[in-house]
Amino acid sequence: MQTIRKHESYWHKNLVVTAVLLLIWFVVTFVVPFYARELNSIVILGFPLGFYMGAQGALLVYVVIIWYYARYMNNLDIEYGHLESEEEEGG
Repeated sequence: MQTIRKHESYWHKNLVVTAVLLLIWFVVTFVVPFYARELNSIVILGFPLGFYMGAQGALLVYVVIIWYYARYMNNLDIEYGHLESEEEEGG
């Protein structure tokens, strides 16, 4: 019974972080470009914010999302004991 609760807790945390990161991805991918004309009135380092988000900002956010998810899941795997053995990793 304890194993089932532990498994459910693991997947609940996994789904919550996935949902939050997908929401951030959605906002950066679809909402920010929708308001690009309004964002262009804000200037950062000489570039309009709408241009900056389209050219570089969104890509940086995507990299941070990937980095955070990998780090979070590694820590979650350690916490719940879902580690791969060295044999499965090829080492």
